[in-house]
Amino acid sequence: MLSLSEENHLKSIFHLSLNSDSGVSTNSIANNLNTKASSVTEMLKKLSEKSLIVYIKYHGAQLTELGRKTALKIIRKHRLWEVFLVEKLDFKWDEVHEIAEQLEHIQSEKLTNKLDKFLNFPTHDPHGDPIPNPAGFIKITPKLKLSDLGIGETGKFIGVKDSSSAFLKYLDKRKISLGCNIKVLHQEEFDQSLHIGLDDTNLTISVKSASNLYITKI
Repeated sequence: MLSLSEENHLKSIFHLSLNSDSGVSTNSIANNLNTKASSVTEMLKKLSEKSLIVYIKYHGAQLTELGRKTALKIIRKHRLWEVFLVEKLDFKWDEVHEIAEQLEHIQSEKLTNKLDKFLNFPTHDPHGDPIPNPAGFIKITPKLKLSDLGIGETGKFIGVKDSSSAFLKYLDKRKISLGCNIKVLHQEEFDQSLHIGLDDTNLTISVKSASNLYITKI
């Protein structure tokens, strides 16, 4: 059985590796987990000894097949618990991440599978991220950032890059919700802010906000 810290490091390596073709650096993991690089180095040695990663000093860490499957199991639990909290306990989508961070470490695979069935086998969490299936398969949907769309183009809002509570509350205030269609109407030359059209209203958002919204072009 892995410790909470070991599981958190595996999950961090998985997420960081999505944006890296080579090994994930010690500093990247330390920044992601808000800890010291020296502590990460010691943990990477432990994970390497358990055949969960391949770690070469100064070249970073890469998940082994066993490490990848283990990380996906943790992510699966996290995202299923987020769905449960939103759909069954009426939590808001900006409230569930920290709670799911605790619940994801429950070790019962039977509980996880029963939770999946109870929720009618959801494919995505409340933030639009795909949920791995019991076999560890995760479907990655091609997606763009809203900031990548041109004037006059439309996309369907499918997820967020920044899942912080502050950003999710920002979206709620502007009634930007998953599944809505967003059309780029105009971009300001001065600060690159975007004027966008939603299903029933128009508003202006910063380029920073637009770069944190994932869409599929329609």
